[in-house]
Amino acid sequence: MFSKLKNMFSRIATAIWGKFESREEIYKFLNLATIFAFIIGILWALHPLKDSIFGATVGIEHQPWARILSVSVIFPLVILYTKLVDRFQRDKIFYILIAGYALVGLIFMAILSTNTYGLGNLTVSPWRIIGWLWYVYVESYGSLIIALFWVIVTDITLPDSAKRGFPLIFLFGQLGNFAGPYFFRAQRFGFSTSVPIIGFCSGLMVFTGFLLWRFFRKTPEGQILGYTGKRMLDKKEPKVTFFQGLQHIFKHGYLLGILFIVTVYEFIVVIFDYQFKVMAKAAYPQEAVNAAYLADFGIYTGVAATLCVLFGTKNIQRKFGMFGSLFIVPLLVLAAILTFKFKPDLSVLFWIMVFAKAVTYALNNPIVKQLYIPLSKEARYKSQGWIQMFGGRFTKSIASMVNLSRGLFITQYGAIAGIQLFLILSSSLSIALVFVWFFVAFYLAKKHRKAISEKSVVC
Repeated sequence: MFSKLKNMFSRIATAIWGKFESREEIYKFLNLATIFAFIIGILWALHPLKDSIFGATVGIEHQPWARILSVSVIFPLVILYTKLVDRFQRDKIFYILIAGYALVGLIFMAILSTNTYGLGNLTVSPWRIIGWLWYVYVESYGSLIIALFWVIVTDITLPDSAKRGFPLIFLFGQLGNFAGPYFFRAQRFGFSTSVPIIGFCSGLMVFTGFLLWRFFRKTPEGQILGYTGKRMLDKKEPKVTFFQGLQHIFKHGYLLGILFIVTVYEFIVVIFDYQFKVMAKAAYPQEAVNAAYLADFGIYTGVAATLCVLFGTKNIQRKFGMFGSLFIVPLLVLAAILTFKFKPDLSVLFWIMVFAKAVTYALNNPIVKQLYIPLSKEARYKSQGWIQMFGGRFTKSIASMVNLSRGLFITQYGAIAGIQLFLILSSSLSIALVFVWFFVAFYLAKKHRKAISEKSVVC
């Protein structure tokens, strides 16, 4: 039965993304795609709970401070991550981290189930420490686990193979995006709160670790060779420190360009995501109902992203290449900014966020991952984790500081005038960043094409 399913997916993958070199290559990406689906499914099952539980304990108006706090936590985690990279093979680091998050998730479930410290306590206060810790836990999972997964994948994939296989991985990721919030929600199981869902997600984390363990023991040796022709699990790896990663990025314009297009998206989305969460909390104040609304957002995002992957991503890349693919995303982001500026209500913002995130997940992320391929192994390990984990998180904290100005404007000028001033400030800043994005995209596409055509490394 399993073999028949693999054969069916092989035919579908070939029809959508072109002919793969071998059946082993297809199976490799199907297995990686399945692992990524579980990672993203868990994240999007927890994502609505991140905001609903934080809002029910601390108060959603404090969310910008929670994002800023996450940076101070991510900083030591990145240092720990780099030390793990020095000592262990990449797959073993994954097992350690995913098991750790599963254990901590069970601890959160136990605490949040109590009437004193958990959701049984109806007091909403910034002194509810459990809400802050919970928010940082979910944020750090999304940073560390996803970044480590892609470090592993890009290290065992050649450029031509990536063009065929990465869209397949992202397709399954979007299926996980849909399945996580659809199947794992409190109402589906008759729960009055979302706490038991945390336990389900912890169990799925352990299973995800098992899937990666099985992948490396079943995949042929020839399918885990990277751009440099070396096996990913070779024991001799370049040692990486946190500050080496930072220094390496600032030494190379190509790496700075990747950092910019990753972080500028995070900056813009955080500003509008906060506005969306505040408006959603006002409309749906109860925790379980608020979580359900945010889960619906995750479901629609997953469906839209899946359709983009199936019918748009590969066709865009085939027709327009790296240049066109990198330019389309900022155009779509610019359209979303302008739409919300002229129609700032919850229903419009819901669909803007759905399609903006879906297109970015389905198009921008697969393209950005390919930008890492023509890098030396040293450059990849020194830059990719830093950009994805700390660079993106630091940008979110800066955007959160901008979000804090919303409250200051409201205090100074009143609710209506304050919100209007905030929208003018945030949209103008976002538009300016999008225009810079176009120039950076052109530079990256040019450098990438040159490296691939000459079969060289950028740095």
